Amino acid sequence: MEVFGTLALALGASWCAGINLYATVCVLGLMSRYTGFDLPPDLMVLEHTWVIGVAGVMYCIEFVADKVPAVDSAWDTVHTFLRVPAGVVIAAMALGDVPMELQVIAGMVGGTLAATAHTTKATTRVAAHSTGTSPILSPIISVGEDALVVGTVALIAANPVLSLFIVALMMIAAYFILKTCWRITRSVFRTLFPFLKRLLGAPHPDSAAPA
Repeated sequence: MEVFGTLALALGASWCAGINLYATVCVLGLMSRYTGFDLPPDLMVLEHTWVIGVAGVMYCIEFVADKVPAVDSAWDTVHTFLRVPAGVVIAAMALGDVPMELQVIAGMVGGTLAATAHTTKATTRVAAHSTGTSPILSPIISVGEDALVVGTVALIAANPVLSLFIVALMMIAAYFILKTCWRITRSVFRTLFPFLKRLLGAPHPDSAAPA
């Protein structure tokens, strides 16, 4: 079970960091500090008061920013450079005292999971904006993401095997979500393209007449 616990922490926390880094760090730190959940030595820094405090404050800021259409996409763009590297670090450090090559492999896998989760989140928001329902959908999606992250991180401690299964399901779901969002976005851009073409002053093929 210790192996499953390590894998669940490395993979599950990396995935969650790709969705909401601050909630992941804050919940892991609080669980380690107050519930007896044992973090690997390299991740014990997460239970430090300052780390929990800063993560909590940043989560509150993200909680507000993530509910505002357009602001959420800008926030996600900036956090591309934070969530993915964090997934690499969390996965590598979660393995503890292992050969460096294993830590490198874990970092690559963790970074991939974080990148997939982050891309799915950002693409879903763009698709929501494209449909014109963003003022309603963005807050609902955001609350659901927060609940998913907190629930998954808590499940890592309670049932590592089940948490691994859920992460696998989320990976499969991410594929279909990305595929659907891409179709929606492509359809919207196809609809807008003629308008943008006229806006930029390009001649319409039908209006072109021989000299």
